[in-house]
Amino acid sequence: MKRSIRIGSRESTLALIQSRIVENFICSSGHGCDAQIVAMKTTGDRILDRTLDQVGGKGLFVKELDKALMDGTTDISVHSLKDIPMEIPDALPLIAYSAREDPRDVIVYPAESGKLDPSKPIGCSSRRRVMQLGRIFPYMTFESVRGNVQTRLRKLDEGQYGAVILAAAGLIRLGLEYRIGRYFTVEECIPAAGQGIIAVQGRRGEDYSFLDGFDSRDSRIEAAAERSFVKYLNGGCTSPVAAHGEIKGGVLVLHGFYIEEDADHGIPGQDHISLTGDTEADTEAAEKLGIRLAEYLQDGGRS
Repeated sequence: MKRSIRIGSRESTLALIQSRIVENFICSSGHGCDAQIVAMKTTGDRILDRTLDQVGGKGLFVKELDKALMDGTTDISVHSLKDIPMEIPDALPLIAYSAREDPRDVIVYPAESGKLDPSKPIGCSSRRRVMQLGRIFPYMTFESVRGNVQTRLRKLDEGQYGAVILAAAGLIRLGLEYRIGRYFTVEECIPAAGQGIIAVQGRRGEDYSFLDGFDSRDSRIEAAAERSFVKYLNGGCTSPVAAHGEIKGGVLVLHGFYIEEDADHGIPGQDHISLTGDTEADTEAAEKLGIRLAEYLQDGGRS
């Protein structure tokens, strides 16, 4: 008899699409398993009238999923990696990372005009993005916008904003890449740690061989550097800290962005290491790279 894997997921359209990617892999990978998605509304999905830093950060998007995983209601959880807090329970490790979708941030214009309306604010709830993109749009104001991708696009098209800032990965997975007005380079706006990566979380000590072949070595190593950088700086998902790693030609390059408490500008920087081909050793080296870059930027780029 086939083993049935219960996949915990937020109930938003994007979350379900990402969970189906994992579900389809499990069912078609030849490991003798089938899968079903258990969708649930999280606290973060319910509270939409305040910014995330006012209500407890993006950990509110995983609390209910963690509980279901811990009590055995589900077997794995599927998340956007950027939504997972830097501190995770030892009992619920991250067990697989998807190949990375486009990690860049983008601007989306109102559908009717197809261009930025400078008379209205740019919708953006992330201080990380505002601090970086304020250099590109010094004449614009930014206002918080909450809700899922479709809700944000509706608010934009109804005239509440002159544009909104979103992650390219979410729009692409939703089939809405045609709405993208401009991609920002990593140099213009360093993405959130983990952006574009789907992470699978499980229970420590269990057999997850049915995910063999899903895990991306590059994503695992890049994520290790990014999350190590943010964790060292005590940055949560809503903190104005950004990190993006990219492996090219056997070299991991890490871009970081750090904003001191109450500062009105940030400090960008980058560092790199050569990889050996040993995943475990390279993951450990990537974590050390994240700490090294964090220390350098914390010292104002002077060390």
